[in-house]
Amino acid sequence: MKTFTIGFTQKGAKRFFTLLRRNEVSRIIDVRLNNVSQLSGFAKRNDLRYFLSELCGADYIHLDELAPTKSILSDYKKKIITWNVYEEKFINLMAKRNIERTIDSSLLDHGCLLCSEHEPHHCHRRLVVDYLNEHWDTNIKVVHLI
Repeated sequence: MKTFTIGFTQKGAKRFFTLLRRNEVSRIIDVRLNNVSQLSGFAKRNDLRYFLSELCGADYIHLDELAPTKSILSDYKKKIITWNVYEEKFINLMAKRNIERTIDSSLLDHGCLLCSEHEPHHCHRRLVVDYLNEHWDTNIKVVHLI
């Protein structure tokens, strides 16, 4: 199974949609806590749904169970907790939510996890695919689109 991840920041719409089209992404799986912010530009939920369909022939779904809680995200952004603590809290949250049992693996096959962070190193989308790779029998080949 091949799964992609992408962040929309530091990318214009042309680069963003070209990456998705070139890699034949079949659906965006939005894992953002807030997907309607004006700061999201072309990546706001309704606009993104339209652009994906028209430009890439791809679907859009929002899975907020793959997003951190407001408190975890806020504490990290305010530097109350470090990345290592954020990572630990988010991994525990995924385990508590039993995402390995509730997420249909077919969604990730040629799907692309979307978040805002430009690179995956300090982003929860990487943690999601790492977690699922550890808990599913299927080997997920992950490609981070930058």
